[in-house]
Amino acid sequence: QVRLVESGGGLVQAGGSLRLSCAASGVTFNVKATGWYRQAPGKQRELVATIDRSSSTNYADSAKGRFTIARDNAKNTVYLQMNSLKPEDTAVYYCNAISSFNHNYWGQGTQVTVSS
Repeated sequence: QVRLVESGGGLVQAGGSLRLSCAASGVTFNVKATGWYRQAPGKQRELVATIDRSSSTNYADSAKGRFTIARDNAKNTVYLQMNSLKPEDTAVYYCNAISSFNHNYWGQGTQVTVSS
């Protein structure tokens, strides 16, 4: 089992920045990739960014150039630095981890609200 706890969400004005954190605990050695997803009201959950064991990253087009995903292996924590935030970035952001057996784990989510 892997437990994920997100933090760092909040209210920010358009153009501002936030850094989300996802702290993992449990059987973390079995995690092959970690990512951030988001879900806005009335919309499906969508990928924001992922990072794998070799620190290879993948970003949604909407995140490229503005968001950066990074990991601190010593702290079992993955970060999402979000810059130049837009009102359309408003959503609940979820941390995800995928194990070597392709089992998905999710955090409880953290709200990000960007005001115009």
